[in-house]
Amino acid sequence: MEMNLDEKPAGALRLDVVSDAICPWCWVGKRHLSRALEMLKPEGLAFSVHWRPFQLNPDMPREGVDRATYRAAKFGSETRGAQLDAQVATAGVAAGLVFRHDLMTRTPNTLDAHRVIRLAGQHGVQDAVVEALFRAYFAEGRDIGNEAVLADCAEAAGLDRAAVTAMLFGDEGEAEIRAEDAAIREAGISGVPSFFLNGYALFSGALPAETIAEGLRRAVVFLRDKQAA
Repeated sequence: MEMNLDEKPAGALRLDVVSDAICPWCWVGKRHLSRALEMLKPEGLAFSVHWRPFQLNPDMPREGVDRATYRAAKFGSETRGAQLDAQVATAGVAAGLVFRHDLMTRTPNTLDAHRVIRLAGQHGVQDAVVEALFRAYFAEGRDIGNEAVLADCAEAAGLDRAAVTAMLFGDEGEAEIRAEDAAIREAGISGVPSFFLNGYALFSGALPAETIAEGLRRAVVFLRDKQAA
């Protein structure tokens, strides 16, 4: 069973994960991160996980586009797009995840998804919402740019549906998400998932759980030595 990353243990170090809701490697990386944190828990290492916004397709129309057409244009052909889907599906199986690319018909704009994730962070259910969005898109083929789908995911994770719907039909959080996305790009981040510990850049990519755990161990030692200096 996946570790609940919404837990915020006392004295935990802040671990920021830069991610996009339509990044398949971010879902794989999330599962690896959960296992890495389980490995570190018996060692007394605790982390407070926060999900930060990054839009892989910042110029995507708000209503999204047909996925097959978009990926054929982006990668040169439908065949190449299918090859990349197969690679991530294989990695997903190893991580205990099932990708249903056959159900995915739309590539959505993720601005509203990030707004919901931001709201979830204010209510202590951010990880649950992130997981619900990944599952809805990658395992169920749902359009997570759609307000009703976003409300479904948020409600399932414990948020008030009416409050989420009201937010989505306004502009709450939009300027903040755009500004944070821009700041992350200005910091040199161009790929996700990317991980930061107490503001220090660690690594990017869906690394194996053992690699993530070792990277966090080393980062904790670095931070402790820095504080002691």
